[in-house]
Amino acid sequence: MKILITGGAGFVGGALAKFFQRDAANNSVVVLDNLRRRGSESNLDRLRSEGVTFVHGDIRNPADLEALGGTFDVLIEASAEPSVHAGLAESPRYVLDTNLVGALNCLEFARTRCGSLVFLSSSRVYSIKPLTELPIVELPTRFELQDEGCPIPGVSCQGISEGFSCNSHRSYYGGSKLAAELLCQEYAAQAGLPMVINRCGVIAGPGQFGKTDQGVFTLWVARHYFGRSLKYTGFGGKGLQVRDLLHPDDLCDLVRRQLQSWNVVSGRTFNVGGGRPGSVSLLEFTGLCQDATGRKVAITADPATSPVDIPWYVTDHAQVTTYLNWAPLRTPKHIVHDITDWIRANESSLAPILV
Repeated sequence: MKILITGGAGFVGGALAKFFQRDAANNSVVVLDNLRRRGSESNLDRLRSEGVTFVHGDIRNPADLEALGGTFDVLIEASAEPSVHAGLAESPRYVLDTNLVGALNCLEFARTRCGSLVFLSSSRVYSIKPLTELPIVELPTRFELQDEGCPIPGVSCQGISEGFSCNSHRSYYGGSKLAAELLCQEYAAQAGLPMVINRCGVIAGPGQFGKTDQGVFTLWVARHYFGRSLKYTGFGGKGLQVRDLLHPDDLCDLVRRQLQSWNVVSGRTFNVGGGRPGSVSLLEFTGLCQDATGRKVAITADPATSPVDIPWYVTDHAQVTTYLNWAPLRTPKHIVHDITDWIRANESSLAPILV
């Protein structure tokens, strides 16, 4: 199988590239990346050593895609400006050009040069206001959804499903991803392009160059490892906000199942995440970091909450589990230890990037 992965030098795209290059002897993986994300250039030697072909290019420029030789069995669209804070303090042009115009360019390329498309979207397509209005209670170590039956569509004790509201504002990042999803659906219907959309929650694991606005869980581990201070931000500055974490290996397993099951998944949109067993608050995650690194660090509090932040999000992945018998295997504790081992093995090169 010949696979093109856009954003393939990044954390998620790179994990997919290495996975599929190893997965079958007849697989051939090409990655396209503009190397804008700090640290992404350091992934190139590893990709090439695995047999992955790297092409420097930008999905905002259609000519960079057209210059690629031949055709592909599948395009995995993993490129993105991934920060939910993108465009809040400056022009949103880059996030919109990358996530929406870039997706359009990928779809046009896929229409004539690829047999199918896997589009990596985001849980951030769900509207902020109804997420902040969920019936949340404060427990000693986390926020939690109230146990009583919740009458809100798309909400259950298992988390947020595909039926949750996308009808009001969600951030430039989330808006660009939702708009790109709509284009994917049109290309599937009008151009007959086999396509699946994965609305991914927080993906965390080794190989991620985390920052405060994106990849914060990897950054949290790194700051503990290197003994640098941290800050609980928003919602009273207590670290009680909750997310579910997905290891990139679990995502790779899912995408392989999807590529083997187009008759089942084509045209569908799935919530993809760590689910209830993979949920963790920042406060709880701090304890996991302390256990894995053997170090405590100073953590200050900033109670101010960004207008795009939400207190609780857990992925209900029941739909994709039903269709493909897939469920994530790796817990937050597993993820913390994998990140710690990766940092330890690459300490000198990662220190300037992660701290």
